[in-house]
Amino acid sequence: MLLHKIVRELPQERAESYAGSLLVAHPSMLDPNFRRAVLFISAHTADDGAVGVILNRPLEKQVSEVVTETPLNALEKVPVFFGGPVGRDRLIFASLEWKTGEGLKLNHNVDAEEANEKLGKDPNSVRAFIGYAGWGAGQLEAEMKQNAWVIRKPNRAAMKLDRLPRLWYDIMRRLGPWFKLLAAAPDDPSLN
Repeated sequence: MLLHKIVRELPQERAESYAGSLLVAHPSMLDPNFRRAVLFISAHTADDGAVGVILNRPLEKQVSEVVTETPLNALEKVPVFFGGPVGRDRLIFASLEWKTGEGLKLNHNVDAEEANEKLGKDPNSVRAFIGYAGWGAGQLEAEMKQNAWVIRKPNRAAMKLDRLPRLWYDIMRRLGPWFKLLAAAPDDPSLN
């Protein structure tokens, strides 16, 4: 009788996807593009990289002040945010949708007509961004190994427009006393 060696194949280790997560800059991050930033990662795979937008950088402008094209209709009063260092020459409309069991989904490429329709149904469902953030294959994973980011799940209360400018500080305070202390430190320690 022949003995057959049974080899069990272990499932391949899957890289974690950060899509649908908030990427919160660690207090020690010095890159001015991402210092004290909170990003929403809308797409991420280890092979293709990641794309997202900075949520907490309002530009204190409305769409009507940035775009001269007409008709904007309901989009005129949508606040504009700095979305990231890539594609700073374009205004991007993004729709936010809460899906049961899946969390927050963000679609980056919403045209003006669709954005107007979504605003009519839910006034908090559309955001406008100048630029976005992007990472090449493996780049975000390398930054995670360096502890450059803290991952959090978004919640509805945190995503309200009036809370976004303070979102980074709010998240840091909830992470514990050490993060709260680091978040309160000035950018220039000599000013302390």
